[in-house]
Amino acid sequence: MALKDISFFTEDIEFTLKDKAKVRTWIADTAKSEGLSRIGELNFVFCSDEYLLDINKQYLNHDTYTDIVTFDSSEDEDVLAGDIFISIERIRENAQKFGVTERDELHRVVIHGVLHLCGYYDKKKEDKELMTSKENEYLKKRAF
Repeated sequence: MALKDISFFTEDIEFTLKDKAKVRTWIADTAKSEGLSRIGELNFVFCSDEYLLDINKQYLNHDTYTDIVTFDSSEDEDVLAGDIFISIERIRENAQKFGVTERDELHRVVIHGVLHLCGYYDKKKEDKELMTSKENEYLKKRAF
């Protein structure tokens, strides 16, 4: 798994992801556990609520705030590749709402996006339960 292909960016906010190398390794380990053979270009973009709302409206026709929008760009089903947009404002608000640290909420959302790219869904109740179970599984495997 090529860790160099996992990139982190910001749009319209000040934010620095801590432990980038460890997060990259964790993502790669998750992809490998899910049966993916390699990582293509995988971009995480940390942004504001408004920035993500614009993406949600423009590309998904959803006029709602969300914590994450994931776009799969892989051409092969065993390759992890895409763009994952994450609202840091929503992460902070949800961390308070759920009584968890911002770091833990951010990591949950990061791995949520990765799991979407691995083929998991969360629209139906049973899909959402499986997604949450997988998030919990991989959060426990975090070595940092």
